[in-house]
Amino acid sequence: MELNVQQRRGFYAGDAIQRRIGEFLGGRFPDGGTAVYFAPGTESESMYRRRYPLKELPRWLDDGSEINRSLWDHEYLIAHLDIEYVNFDRPGEIYLDPDRGFSLQQPVQRAVKDILFSYGIRPLHLLTGRGHHFVWQVHRDSEVFQKLVGFGRLSNTLERLYETSPAPTGELVEPELGRAFAGLGLVIEYLAHQVKTVAAGESEIPVEMAAIEVGADDHGREMVSVDITEYADPLIARAVRVPFSVYLKPRQQTWKLGTEAVDRMPPIFSIPMPAGVRLGRALQMMREVDKVNRLAERSSTRIPDASEAMDRLVTDYAASRLRKFHDWFYEGEHDPADRWPETYDRTDLSEVPPCVRLILEKPNDLLLRPACAERVVRVMLALGWHPRHIGGLIRSKYEREHHEWGEQWYLCDPATRADFYARLFSGLFATGVDDLVDFNCRSAQEENLCLVADCGHDIRRFRESLLHRRQHERLGHRPFHGLFLPEEHL
Repeated sequence: MELNVQQRRGFYAGDAIQRRIGEFLGGRFPDGGTAVYFAPGTESESMYRRRYPLKELPRWLDDGSEINRSLWDHEYLIAHLDIEYVNFDRPGEIYLDPDRGFSLQQPVQRAVKDILFSYGIRPLHLLTGRGHHFVWQVHRDSEVFQKLVGFGRLSNTLERLYETSPAPTGELVEPELGRAFAGLGLVIEYLAHQVKTVAAGESEIPVEMAAIEVGADDHGREMVSVDITEYADPLIARAVRVPFSVYLKPRQQTWKLGTEAVDRMPPIFSIPMPAGVRLGRALQMMREVDKVNRLAERSSTRIPDASEAMDRLVTDYAASRLRKFHDWFYEGEHDPADRWPETYDRTDLSEVPPCVRLILEKPNDLLLRPACAERVVRVMLALGWHPRHIGGLIRSKYEREHHEWGEQWYLCDPATRADFYARLFSGLFATGVDDLVDFNCRSAQEENLCLVADCGHDIRRFRESLLHRRQHERLGHRPFHGLFLPEEHL
């Protein structure tokens, strides 16, 4: 059964547990570390947006909270790659049958490690309740850090956010660090392309670059997410789970999983993957307090420095098709906000299928769902839009107050999120990683993403247009009404 607050407090009081937490924070407990802040979670709320200085950590451990550390660091640029099992119909599946859920991730987990190892990167490998985290770091005084700075592009709004949003301790993200994190996001995107290419052919279930709805099998709509969406947000907003923290996500999602299911779950802890231990045994260990305590006595949670090893990955990215696409993507600019009434707002929605029209007209919360953003990107690409302007169109929805976004964009930047989706999904297609096999109405129905039933439209014509455009290198070419297809296909 799940631990109560008193039991979690006792767990955190252990010397070995505190040493391991301190290591991951880049220092010694409770004296602090190189992490800029931590973000706690309680039984009722993940609280990722609540940031606290490290000196306040003992109080939250005493409350039995789960702990996340900032990717923002005083000395390093932290790289993080997250893979996890997602089931849209049975969200508790991974907790109730972890052996199966983690077994399905094995092709992706192997691909990540094989690719990183081939570059000489030996990440800290962590197990969480739903999957794997891989963490490594680059020193801010290194040559590769400067190369990442050179890759990074920041929107004007993100630059202003970094200039006006201090950490709980008062410091701001320095311009170089902000650009380096943006550049790292591009390189991680390249890495994720490789992972998807290698793992997709070996995986029993779909592998996507975000939590994207897929068709159902006997276990529901299940997939493995190579989740790089943290690079859609500013450095000030993102954190990673601390090893030897309690894992409270099932309790936080009782509303979705059901009280009965959550009540019968054992406790779960985030742990480093033990060396020489089979996955099945590790999954048992992370659910037993005594074994987690013993693991803490003999393991390390120090984040490996991959400053030199990263250089080869960065060099490969610089020579890649994806880098060329990124350069082309950033050649364009969003239309200025004061011109949106005469530009993006005047988009002729009669040219798009009703499902995309609905997403654009009611973006909250449809346009926050990666699969819906993906459909918008695909359709607008088929109509000849440059992908950067697709980002501008999405941004124009994110930034309008009448869509009642509330606190959605607290510590986040709508322009960066919009560009991320436009860049990610158009880049997957432009580089040949995505051949649009699911871009049809039948797949949309199977994915429960047919948003307008019996609309009389067939989105396959947009797929045909896109494939034709890629073959003839006509992406980003207008006019809208040509689609660059033979007349009989229109």
